[in-house]
Amino acid sequence: MAFLQGIAASNGIAIAKAYRLIEPDLSFKKQSVENADVEIERFRAALEQSKGELAQIRDRAREELGEDKAAIFEAHLLVLSDPELVSPIEDRINTDNVNAEVALDETAGMFISMFEQMDNEYMKERAADIRDVTKRVLAKLLNVQLPNPSMIAEEVIIVGEDLTPSDTAQLNRQFVQGFTTDIGGRTSHSAIMARSMEIPAVVGTRKATEEIQNGDLVIVDGLKGEVHINPTPELVKAYEQVKDDFEAQKSEWAKLVNEKTVTADGHEVELGANIGTPKDLKGALENGAEAVGLYRTEFLYMGRDQMPTEDEQFEAYKAVLEGMEGKPVVVRTLDIGGDKELPYLNLPKEMNPFLGYRAIRLCLDQKDIFRTQLRALLRASSHGNLKIMFPMIATLNEFREAKGMLEEEKTNLLAEGVTIAEKIEVGIMVEIPSTAVLADQFAKEVDFFSIGTNDMIQYTMAASRMNEQVSYLYQPYNPSILRLVKMVIDAAHAEGKWAGMCGEMAGDETAIPLLVGLGLDEFSMSATSILRARSLMKKLKKSEMEELAAKALSMGTVEEVVEAVNSVVKL
Repeated sequence: MAFLQGIAASNGIAIAKAYRLIEPDLSFKKQSVENADVEIERFRAALEQSKGELAQIRDRAREELGEDKAAIFEAHLLVLSDPELVSPIEDRINTDNVNAEVALDETAGMFISMFEQMDNEYMKERAADIRDVTKRVLAKLLNVQLPNPSMIAEEVIIVGEDLTPSDTAQLNRQFVQGFTTDIGGRTSHSAIMARSMEIPAVVGTRKATEEIQNGDLVIVDGLKGEVHINPTPELVKAYEQVKDDFEAQKSEWAKLVNEKTVTADGHEVELGANIGTPKDLKGALENGAEAVGLYRTEFLYMGRDQMPTEDEQFEAYKAVLEGMEGKPVVVRTLDIGGDKELPYLNLPKEMNPFLGYRAIRLCLDQKDIFRTQLRALLRASSHGNLKIMFPMIATLNEFREAKGMLEEEKTNLLAEGVTIAEKIEVGIMVEIPSTAVLADQFAKEVDFFSIGTNDMIQYTMAASRMNEQVSYLYQPYNPSILRLVKMVIDAAHAEGKWAGMCGEMAGDETAIPLLVGLGLDEFSMSATSILRARSLMKKLKKSEMEELAAKALSMGTVEEVVEAVNSVVKL
């Protein structure tokens, strides 16, 4: 029996056999073949098998994650059908009588090298596509199995260094019970994905792939951030009880799905969901969302080879607005950059992408992209309760310029006879500490604030949220963070505006009492956190939370704050 401590990324308990999402040995030797035709047939068989696998992965991605994610695998299928790649491989086998592995590897290597040396970022991405698909064919030739989670047919826990979007697109939710990774933090892609899939996860263990073998029995404790490897029968039994208790608790929370979010002393707040695509709306509504507090529009732009058109965007925004049936929908304009890239934009490589050319900075520079999105949003506005939010705002002038472009496009559309909602609130994400400090001035001009704590915490603490080695500095309850949050909320209220939060902190059980006390009006979180948050808020008295928050603001360390919360609120 072994034990790993990591970061609790998604609540729940999972007990199942390990499935290592790690590549097998793909080494081979150069050999001469006697019959080139037979060898070419062997290559073609491997090619067809690979196409079949990719088609299955594509179809599952389309069904579970949407057309944009499926497009990645459609592109991979096109690569395997491209005679520009396939014919030279067959020619090499035929001319030099070498084994298919050598012909595949050397031909693919030539194309990869050629594409990687190009200045065009989109062409460099094609090198990654070729590397990915030819590795799949090579595995078929060597008769070894690449990890293929979409084909899993029994309950498992995924073990990997990290989970990429490509990995998560393949996860079969029926069988994948949970996962654990070597790297990552609570706000890494894999952690957010786990919460949206409602499966327990522990990330940042550092040694999961080293310690866990295929078939090992594993317990993933997403409540405490613990991973137990080949546990004793007694520990398994104890965890089965913990799992049952947690499921029973979830059933109790489910009874609150249609209730308003009200504290024990009658103070009402709004609980919203963070979504990435219209497909996420189902989960938001099933979990009792009173709003969409953050619609991440960048997912419309990702996993494709060109910009979404104005009409494509209009349909996506319209679907969400209509689906919410008049409830508020806060749409964040394009937030690309940092850890989110668009190959077809040919963005420059940066030393510090999180602090660089991204979000509103990119949009104000590449105005045609921004105007297309603004037009689509304005056209969709008459189909629901739209609120528009600009990300990564650092100065008042940035907000004024962005809002000015919105007003220009509104005038243009009205002149074209397009119907636009009479009232569209326009706000900003508060992610940059300087914006929080100047919130009193911003509040005179914006209609609302939404605090993006994932970035604000990393900027305030100077600690990357993607790096598990400094994850101890990701401190949502640090008094410095709480003071910035208070400045934003107070500034909004002084001007009669509302303040929300769409970072992961909004759904954090320790943070919620503090945020209620600080006067936050709207909490937006992963859909799966909503009912738990509503249940917690029903037990809180706002008057008592105000006292708790006031004390926390005067404290010096995060440990003191957590102790103060735990002494008042029994979580």
